[in-house]
Amino acid sequence: MAYVTVTGGQTAIQEAEKYVKYMRIGQAETILDLNAVQGQLRLLIDKVMSEGGLYAPDEAALALKQSEGDVMEAAFLLRAYRSTLPRTHVTSTIEPDDMRVIRRISSSFRELPGGQMLGPTVDYTHRLLRFSLRKESTSDVQEFLEQYLPNIAPAHTVTSMPKVVELLREQGMMEAKLADVDEEPFDITRERISYPAPRSARMQMLARGETGAMCALAYSSMRGYGIVHPTIGELRVGYVSMYVPHPFAPEDPDRALYIGEMLVTEVESINNFKQSNEGKPVMVLGYGLTIGQNELKAISMAILERSLDTVGTSPAQDEEFVLTHIDCVESSGFVSHLKMPHYVTFQSEIDRISQSQAHYDSKDKTSSIAKDAVTEGAMEHV
Repeated sequence: MAYVTVTGGQTAIQEAEKYVKYMRIGQAETILDLNAVQGQLRLLIDKVMSEGGLYAPDEAALALKQSEGDVMEAAFLLRAYRSTLPRTHVTSTIEPDDMRVIRRISSSFRELPGGQMLGPTVDYTHRLLRFSLRKESTSDVQEFLEQYLPNIAPAHTVTSMPKVVELLREQGMMEAKLADVDEEPFDITRERISYPAPRSARMQMLARGETGAMCALAYSSMRGYGIVHPTIGELRVGYVSMYVPHPFAPEDPDRALYIGEMLVTEVESINNFKQSNEGKPVMVLGYGLTIGQNELKAISMAILERSLDTVGTSPAQDEEFVLTHIDCVESSGFVSHLKMPHYVTFQSEIDRISQSQAHYDSKDKTSSIAKDAVTEGAMEHV
C-alpha cells in the first residue's frame, strides 16, 4: 500500500491537538481527578490494564483521562508506555489456588466446600438507572462508609478455598492436570508469533485480548458456530501474591521476595467429555485468567481456550483468526489507518476506472458503427 505524508500541516496538527484539549476541559465544571477515576471507575481501570497488558492502576487512570474515556485508545497508550519500561525482574509463577478471594461462585454446584461468595457484583440486581447518583455528595459517601465498614470482616480473615475442579479430579471425573513444563514461556512482546502457536503464547494473547471481540467469538461458539457451551465450575475474583526470586538464591522458592499482590479474575469451565489416556470418559477444562475484575472476559477466554483445542471450521476454532482479531491495538490501529492519506492509491483507482470506462466507450462506439452499417446494408437490399 502507498501512503503520502501530509505536508505543510504541522500548524494544523498542533491546533487540532489544542481543539482536543478544549473539547476535554473547555466546558467542564470541575477538573477530573485521577484518584476519582481510579477509585470510582474500577472496572474500567481493570479493563484497560487487562487489554494494555500492564498492571498499573495510576497509569491506566491517566490513560483514560487523556483519551477522554476511549478504552481502546487508553489501552494503546498503556501498551506504548509499557514498551518503554526496563524489565528488571521476572516474577515467580503465581498460585491462584492461594488467592485471597473476594468473590467466588459456581454454576455447577449449589453446595460446595467454602460456600458461594457473591462478593462485589450487580448480577442479581435490576438494571435500572439510579437517578439519586446525580446528587451524590461527599457527605452521602461518608455516611454510607460509617454504616458499612463496621459490619464487614477484615480482608485478612478471608482464606483460600478448595477448588471445584480439584474435587472432580479426586473423583476421576476431570482430565488430569497439565504436566509442568520447564521450557521458557513464549514472550509475545519480544518474539514474532507464528501459527500454530505454543500454548503459552496463545494464553498471553487471550489474556490481553479485547473484551468485546472475545465475547462475540465465544458467543458464536455457544450459538452453534462451534461446539463449546460450558458450565462454570468456578469463577473467582481475588488477590494473588507476587514474588520475585531472591537475587542470591534464585533457585530457592522459600527465599523468594514478596513484592505485592494483584487483583485477578479466574474462570475454570467444565466442558464435554473426552477419553483419557486410560480410555475412560472424563470432563475437559477451559481456563481463563485476566487482570482485575473482568468476569465477561475471563469466561470468554475459558470458552475460546477450549474452543481452540477442538477441530472444526467455525471461526472460534481457527487459531489464527481468533488470536489475530481479538487484539484491540492491532485491530483498531488497522481500521483507523483508513483515516490516513491514501491519495496515491485512490488516484490510481480513479485512473484505472477512467481507462476502463474509455475502453468500454470505444468498444461501444465501434459496435454501434458496425450495427448501423449492417442496418444500412439490409435497407439497400430491400
